[in-house]
Amino acid sequence: MTVEVWTDINCPFCYVGEGRLEQALEAFPHREDVEVVYRSFELNPEAPKDVTRPVVEAVAEKYGATVEQIEANEDRIGAMAGELGLGYRTRGRDSGNSFDLHRLTHYAKEQGKQRELFNRLYKANFAEERSVFADQEFVVDAAAEVGLDPAEVRKVLDDPTSYAAEVRADEREATELGARGVPFFVLDRKYGISGAQPTEVFSQALNQAWSERPRRSLITVEGAEGADACGPEGC
Repeated sequence: MTVEVWTDINCPFCYVGEGRLEQALEAFPHREDVEVVYRSFELNPEAPKDVTRPVVEAVAEKYGATVEQIEANEDRIGAMAGELGLGYRTRGRDSGNSFDLHRLTHYAKEQGKQRELFNRLYKANFAEERSVFADQEFVVDAAAEVGLDPAEVRKVLDDPTSYAAEVRADEREATELGARGVPFFVLDRKYGISGAQPTEVFSQALNQAWSERPRRSLITVEGAEGADACGPEGC
């Protein structure tokens, strides 16, 4: 079974939603048969590259809210993350253009390290002090921690065309599927879950999707009796 996750490194609810999905997967009896694939979705594609802004200030301006309101919301999200055992800095984080990070996650997918990289970038952005948007060497180091070649990571980050088409394809598909925000989860292209739903919702969806997977049936073709074969007793 495949679980696709449209997400953005800027999104705190993606961070929390990922934690709740992981919680549900840990209790899911068929966990080893579930593949989690990340898809790209930029929350602020118009943000200038290499320019960062404090999260509280940027969100307050975007939604016409006060700084106090956004700080209270950050505290609420921090508490939600804490319930999952996730670190979360409620003050001092920044936001920025995530396109290059999305490109890098597509490279990581080819190397079989996409989920590890996403989780490392989530932690870096939400729980650590250095910026994934303004400090390329930090991103290179984080990628190396999950087993990616630092030289290859730099090549991807330095080439704006590398994996750009893959990011755009994910974003078009999100639109076609009706995703207007993230996180957005799709199970076996049959069930969609919008937002950082409670762990119980993910568990129910996983069980439902699994129960409705097509079952393969074996059709035995009758042939001549005594056809040659090998078994435990010999050939």
